[in-house]
Parts: sequence; structure tokens; C-alpha cells
Amino acid sequence: MRNGMPRTSETKWLLLIHSIPPSPNYLRVKIGRRLQRLGAVAIKNSVYALPRNDDTHEDFQWVAREIVEGKGEASIVEARFVDGLSDGQVEALFQTAREADYAALTEDVQRLRAEFAKRTNLTVDLGRLRKRLDEVAAIDFFGANGREAAEALIADLEEHMEPTKETQAQRSSRPEIMDGRTWVTRTGIKIDRIASAWLVRSFIDKQAHFKYVSGQGYKPSSGELRFDMFEAEYTHEGDRCTFEVLLQRFGLDDPALREIAEIVHDLDMKDGKYGRPEAAGIDRLIAGLCSAITEDDARLAQGAPIFASLYQSFRRK
Repeated sequence: MRNGMPRTSETKWLLLIHSIPPSPNYLRVKIGRRLQRLGAVAIKNSVYALPRNDDTHEDFQWVAREIVEGKGEASIVEARFVDGLSDGQVEALFQTAREADYAALTEDVQRLRAEFAKRTNLTVDLGRLRKRLDEVAAIDFFGANGREAAEALIADLEEHMEPTKETQAQRSSRPEIMDGRTWVTRTGIKIDRIASAWLVRSFIDKQAHFKYVSGQGYKPSSGELRFDMFEAEYTHEGDRCTFEVLLQRFGLDDPALREIAEIVHDLDMKDGKYGRPEAAGIDRLIAGLCSAITEDDARLAQGAPIFASLYQSFRRK
């Protein structure tokens, strides 16, 4: 028993309860778009919900920090619905939102398909649509209808497209900057943490050791450097992901690394800032890797060569 109520199943939801000052107006718009891209749904004014897990908790933490830095107020609450809304009703809100996303995407794919006879090269447009599909699928927490139809239309168009050639200047890599430090990050590494660990070991600290810990309240030991976790030495700053912050903080002014940073940003921040056509493919590779491998060192061992190959590809451009 707790507070006179019987225990039920584990807490299923996270709620972001916030208030944003009326000025500047752009902050309210920016936060609204960020929440939309995270897949959060509004259950009442200024209260947004996400299914509870480590990733959604961290997503809400970044949004909450941005609200507070903008002179607003934000709290993150673990919740169970006891009266009023049921879990099924909240899940239906998520499904309705994603079904609308899939429907809009399907319309855009059909529109592009109609232009196929008039335009010989639709690769960039198709890449953006594939990226949109992957982004919607990533926040489709409860299997909404419409994904299969959009996937089939995009796949059909992709069969008729040829990959475009890419061009870009090349520059040499930077020498190592540190030597044998312990770099700490949250368990369950994904796109930004895998890419950042590869960057650290390739350009910053070639003898780096990696340690994976729970993200909640971890206190670093002497000499440890934390990255891509809450209150870390190297983590998100403003609208930049950890990979971008590492580039800036260590002065890695390499065009090939900047291109990788744009891909990582689009996938991690979910804001479509750069619209990189390669992002959809990288997203699929990392998602497949994470689905097949649960141990973090093994994920890094398999994921690092992806970014090493990507780097060499951009250097050759």
C-alpha cells in the first residue's frame, strides 16, 4: 500500500508540466516544435506526455532545461493514470497523432510520384521523405496505422532512383589531444553517444577508455570525463548535440567531421535542421545495430566502423 492506495503496475508515463513566459514568442514556438518532434502529446494545456523510458526521460530533460534557460518553469513527473484518462485513451492520443503524420507523408509521396514523369532526378526530395518516415516511425510508440502504406510508396519510388554523386573538399584529421582518460556516458548508447565515442577515440583521445553507467545522479570519479549525459562535461549545449559540442570544444575544424555532425544532429535532435539525405540510411544502420546488440562495448565496436567509413567517404569528396 502507498498513501492508502494499492500498488499497481509500474509507472508507464512521463509528464512534462511547464509554463513559458509570453516573451520572447519564438521560445514557445520552438518548444512546441521540439515536443512535436519528440512525439509528445498534450493531455491538457502545458502538460505533455511520453511513454516512460530512459530515452524519453532524457528528451524531456533537455526540453525542460531549455524552458528554464528561457526564464520559464518546467517539471518532469513519473505518472500513473488512476481516474479520468485511462492508459488506453492516452495511447489512442499517440496513435491519432502518428496516423495524421503518416497520412500527410503519404500525400506528399503521392505528389512526388506524380512528378516522376516530369523530373528525372527526385533523389533529394525522396531522401527527405524517407527521413520523415524514419522520424515518424521512431516516435510511433504504439503502432499506428499508415506506416506500411507510406513505406510501400517510398520503396516503390526508390526502386526507380539512382544515387547521386557527392562532392566536398577534404582535409586531414587532427592529432590526438588527450591520452588514456576514462570517458563516461549513459548505458544503452545510440546515435550521438556512438558517434561521439568514435570521435573521441579517433581524434581526441586515441587511448580512451569508455565506461557506461546509469544516467541518474552518477558522480564521476577523479579524472573521469562525462559525455552525452545530464550535467556532463561534454553534452548538449543549446540546440547542439554532443558530437557538435566536442567538435567546437576541441577545435576540430574538419569539413568531413562537420558533415557527420550534421547527420548526427538531425538524428539525435530530431529537428530536421540540416535535412541530410544520408541520415535515413545511417538511422537504419544504427537502429538495426542497437536492436541486435545490447552490450555497449559491442555496440561501439560495431558502430564505430560506420562513422570511420563515413568519414573516409566525405574526405574523398
